[in-house]
Amino acid sequence: MDPAGVERMIEKLIEIRSSKPGKLVQLSESEIKQLCVASRDIFLKQPNLLELEAPIKICGDIHGQYSDLLRLFEYGGFPPKANYLFLGDYVDRGRQSLETICLLLAYKIKYPKNFFLLRGNHECASINRIYGFYDECKRRFNVKLWKSFTDCFNCLPVAALIDEKILCMHGGLSPDLSSLDQIRNLPRPTAIPDTGLLCDLLWSDPGKDVKGWGMNDRGVSYTFGPDKVSEFLSKHDLDLVCRAHQVVEDGYEFFAERQLVTIFSAPNYCGDQLRRKISLWCEHASYFYRETLIRHGAEVVISSASKVAEEGKTATFGAYSSLFVDCEWV
Repeated sequence: MDPAGVERMIEKLIEIRSSKPGKLVQLSESEIKQLCVASRDIFLKQPNLLELEAPIKICGDIHGQYSDLLRLFEYGGFPPKANYLFLGDYVDRGRQSLETICLLLAYKIKYPKNFFLLRGNHECASINRIYGFYDECKRRFNVKLWKSFTDCFNCLPVAALIDEKILCMHGGLSPDLSSLDQIRNLPRPTAIPDTGLLCDLLWSDPGKDVKGWGMNDRGVSYTFGPDKVSEFLSKHDLDLVCRAHQVVEDGYEFFAERQLVTIFSAPNYCGDQLRRKISLWCEHASYFYRETLIRHGAEVVISSASKVAEEGKTATFGAYSSLFVDCEWV
């Protein structure tokens, strides 16, 4: 896809910022297929375990909430003003999965060395066939386009290592993970299997009341206790595991004495506005506080604007990267 074509798509996708949320962007099937092919080639040229440097903003689940994605960029800076790492789950449940994934893929093509996308468990045909993305593709275009996205998703990287100290993935740890080279050597393109390392990296969850490995209520993969986080970090000389996958209060939540953080970037997720009608993106919600935890003289910033609490929360804990969380408690 030529650079001018990518730029035109980006302009078309972001020009609706001033429109009423939910306005659809008119894209052609040909344009979208070109995005899928071009981004797929870039994903395969880059490693399965990305090795990145700070500063970088890390974002959690988006789930088709396109208006919130645009607000996230307005808050953190549209590329290339900031570097970004997204942790997966771009599609399903929200009303504009197509706009969401198209903008992310377009930015990946335009800024391949500054904009990064990991695979989430919803970047999988067997999942997004059920939870909305398939239906959106079929309704607005056709099933062939959904298959083009599937081919693209099967090539996404699954983890990132920031400054050799922060390991990022969508889900979590795995009992099969003994060396980071195992992540590097995972084959691509591939579907997500029902068990094993790749499945766990995209599906597992921390469990506060778990010691070691436990059953996962999702019916897939495992839960892991604080002991497994400490053991893993110590063995691999890491400081932090950063993951997404779960809805958490204020958009971020620490685990295992701040050795793991979960971030979630889809405010009002799945109709939460029915319970809490004050949304994250109120203009007057710009209150912040800082909490500092030093690790090896490095600083990671987590920012979360919350008008429900009438304050935004920024936790600073050590200059590896910026964990950029824009989410109301849901």
